[in-house]
Amino acid sequence: MRTAGRRVALHPWLKPLAALFEAHRCPANAAAMEVYMKHIAPFFGIKAPDRRALLKAHLADHGTPSPEDLQAIARSAFAQPEREWHHTALDLLMKQAKRLTPDDLPFVEELIATKSWWDTVDALAVHVVGVVLKRHPQAIARWNERWIAGPDLWLNRTAILFQNRWKEDTDRALLFGNIARHADHRDFFIRKAIGWALRELAATDPGAVKAFVARQPLSPLSRREALRKLG
Repeated sequence: MRTAGRRVALHPWLKPLAALFEAHRCPANAAAMEVYMKHIAPFFGIKAPDRRALLKAHLADHGTPSPEDLQAIARSAFAQPEREWHHTALDLLMKQAKRLTPDDLPFVEELIATKSWWDTVDALAVHVVGVVLKRHPQAIARWNERWIAGPDLWLNRTAILFQNRWKEDTDRALLFGNIARHADHRDFFIRKAIGWALRELAATDPGAVKAFVARQPLSPLSRREALRKLG
């Protein structure tokens, strides 16, 4: 499953960070991370808190990327083999998510579809797409339909999950409609996303979730995840 690791040139802003990552490379950690992540990519072996600390130090020394440079930096990071680079791009995008607009969503979609696995897709869906669409509700219908109706299961998952931090502002009709369209999907990641999205909503509206689960046929996995905290 691992994507071929051809090394490409780093954006100049990222080059000092590359030296930090190399200095903290840990083959033992990397081997365990690769197994856990089903060999989706190679790893430096830098754990998330340490990776974020290195990025924080880099930001202190080199400043926050400008909005004009952010896409080029994120693309450059995603073009590198190691998964820590991809998460670095996510950290940068999440820090600036409130500055993004629907005009940035084609780029975010590009990243969702690049070296796709749950770790990057979920972060982009919940902490980038969800932030942008909550601030720009006029764009929800267009992007939701594009993603929920398309053939890419990771974009389907994005449509199901992007409201996961909206709590009482969740559009229940939209969420339930998205779930109903994929309730019989055979892929584990869609079934898991359905359960997760329902469980998140159940924290603020358990009655709506119980009623939906009672009337909507769901996979055992989706149903179990949806009701896990409701008894």
